[in-house]
Amino acid sequence: MNAVTPIAYLDTLNPAQRRAVIHGVGAVDASPLLVIAGAGSGKTNTLAHRVAHLLVSGADPRRILLMTFSRRAASEMAKRVERIARKVLGDGAGVLADALTWAGTFHGIGARLLRDCADQLGLDPAFTIHDREDSADQMNLVRHELGFSKTESRFPTKGTCLAIYSRCVNAELPIEDVLGRSYPWCVAWAAELKELFAAYVEAKQTQNVLDYDDLLLYWAQAMSDPGIAAEVGSRFDHVMVDEYQDTNRLQSSILLALKPDGRGLTVVGDDAQSIYSFRAATVRNILDFPAAFAPPAEVITLDQNYRSTSAILSAANAVIDLATERFTKNLWTDRATGSPPQLVHVRDEADQARFIAEKVLENREGGSTLKQQAVLFRASHHSGPLEIELTRRNIPFVKFGGLKFLDSAHIKDLLALLRFVENPRDKVAGFRVLQLLPGVGPTSAQRVLEHIVQASAPIEALGTAPAPPRAGDDWTAFVAAVDELRGGMAGWPAEIERARRWYEPHLERIHEDAGTRQADLVQLEQIAGGYPSRERFLTELTLDPPDATSDQAGVPHLDEDYLILSTIHSAKGQEWKSVFVMNTVDGCIPIDLGAGAREEIEEERRLLYVAMTRAKDDLHLVVPQRFFTHGQSATGDRHVYANRTRFIPNALLGQFERVAWPVASVADGPRSPSGGPKVDVKAKMRGMWR
Repeated sequence: MNAVTPIAYLDTLNPAQRRAVIHGVGAVDASPLLVIAGAGSGKTNTLAHRVAHLLVSGADPRRILLMTFSRRAASEMAKRVERIARKVLGDGAGVLADALTWAGTFHGIGARLLRDCADQLGLDPAFTIHDREDSADQMNLVRHELGFSKTESRFPTKGTCLAIYSRCVNAELPIEDVLGRSYPWCVAWAAELKELFAAYVEAKQTQNVLDYDDLLLYWAQAMSDPGIAAEVGSRFDHVMVDEYQDTNRLQSSILLALKPDGRGLTVVGDDAQSIYSFRAATVRNILDFPAAFAPPAEVITLDQNYRSTSAILSAANAVIDLATERFTKNLWTDRATGSPPQLVHVRDEADQARFIAEKVLENREGGSTLKQQAVLFRASHHSGPLEIELTRRNIPFVKFGGLKFLDSAHIKDLLALLRFVENPRDKVAGFRVLQLLPGVGPTSAQRVLEHIVQASAPIEALGTAPAPPRAGDDWTAFVAAVDELRGGMAGWPAEIERARRWYEPHLERIHEDAGTRQADLVQLEQIAGGYPSRERFLTELTLDPPDATSDQAGVPHLDEDYLILSTIHSAKGQEWKSVFVMNTVDGCIPIDLGAGAREEIEEERRLLYVAMTRAKDDLHLVVPQRFFTHGQSATGDRHVYANRTRFIPNALLGQFERVAWPVASVADGPRSPSGGPKVDVKAKMRGMWR
């Protein structure tokens, strides 16, 4: 490694962070770099300093490719890079940071490169992109056309079919392997599923539509051509990937094709936080990265934690130490020891909700705002009883990991209109928007779509299409709106207001709560103002949707303070002063009582580790004793007993403070000296007959 003179703006970094920042900068033959960044170790700050150091050292920002987990993360990274570089470059830092135009998600970068290289790939660059729900609808259309919706025995649903297809693509596995491992009840349908997937691909190509998986698959297929791979790779001197532990095999193959010798390649991540296997992410990518190159990649570990107390870190380290395979590291901190995390034993889910609500209010009285506290859970439905308790007590909250903003029917309706205008051959968008018109059903919509798909100018063909007989004036208004939007007369983003004005009468007719939904449409207009064009708006919003309405336009509450409820997956990368982890029992963490494959169990262990390392000062792991079974009447009492999660065996209990809630008060009366029951009911019953 070349010696680099210490620079003042790097003085805030610890030694490991500094090594990661300066590695290979200015060297011609620098080895690829893997930064293992533990939870709370300043990963984002380190990566931002590395980008800034490259710019300060003369790197061309237009030749830096930075891939992050979300588009917003890329935007925040660019702002941080500018602040760091400004210390050396002054006002010139803003110009360089603005030139970091190749920053975004794998899918977003893929979409942009595919449009750039469309001619070489036989693609129409005006393709539109389906989100998961639209893709499932497209799969269902093909499934129905092939007659699989009317089979004698149950055929997999559209959602299951799409999940199988997506796993095959992203994990680069044959369908037989995917069915055998993850969908054993579908094994008998392997031949039919292959036929379905082939027809699904043909339908997308006919309609000039790509789904999420296509953005990676087409990119990977393009990179299999040596000429295209060399041309795309030569665009970038430096390629940096954040959250590398969350990539799948397809993304790894793209990365290795971009930089086969590893020069200029930096990946950052933490194997202990690899928790996205349901998206086909594999921890093997980060574990095997060093050996993918000759000589092997340089590995630098960031293990100083700036977030949590040493007591919380000690417990989290003990949990992850039991993992079967990982990069060796133990997080440490200069922070005071603090109180050990609590294992809170409660009777049931109702008591769990009451304990959390009371503790949250107690913390608030002690000076912690609601926003400094979070409640985490393994699955979205686990928070149901807590949401009822919080509502009853008038404690405002925002939930992440449930229904997404863009999944709302009225939002999807308006986006369908814009997508249809952008690409009239998009059958799913066309079906949705046409059936908003009164008197237009599937048959009428199909007739119109078949008419325009065959035309060389689909929008003009829409004007000559036979009007659905019962649509009346609504049909004329629809054709006029599409013509105006396609012509771009209003300009962007004003045209989204034109689309909203067309949709409002249908919104009022279809939905009783039209007023509430109207506010969401206005918010969507505000979001649209942040994008330069309709195409960019549709592409980037589809690929990187907000998790909740509060992501974009303020909190959906009148209260200035609110509690955070989140799935553990959605909480990754976040931190709070106080954290409550619900249902720390087998059957919830891990999610399945069954043994499962070793890889699945290890991922569940990492999920608990991620949840624990979100806490700065206080951590409460709540352990309900029993759960009432679903499907019973309100007065039922069927329940099952639960055991503490297997990831905290008896040997680790010394890391925790064990408490029971509710705590007995003086009013409860004296206990027996032995700690037994206050009333020996069994003895009384025996005495009745003596």
